[in-house]
Amino acid sequence: MRQHKSLIGVRMVVKSHGARKRTRDRFRGPKKLTVNRIIQHFDIGQKVAIRISSNQQKGMPFRRLNGKTGVVVEKRGRAYVVEVYDMDSKKKAIARPEHLKAA
Repeated sequence: MRQHKSLIGVRMVVKSHGARKRTRDRFRGPKKLTVNRIIQHFDIGQKVAIRISSNQQKGMPFRRLNGKTGVVVEKRGRAYVVEVYDMDSKKKAIARPEHLKAA
């Protein structure tokens, strides 16, 4: 069987299926991670905005929820459970304080 000349030695690009796929522009920016951002405290019932910090991968909520505003429902370890509206349904996002900002 003969191979076509243009396909000899060509490697196909494998599609990425990682947790941070298609986030090149979304997570780009000069977001410095400071100590105050890590140790900030939120009360239950407080409104917070989800602003994902690309400097810290731990405790990062799902990329679609970046920029959304929600209410803190509970504290789970060092992270907070935030109830957010995504389209028409309520979702719960678990995020560490460095990815949250008081709204």
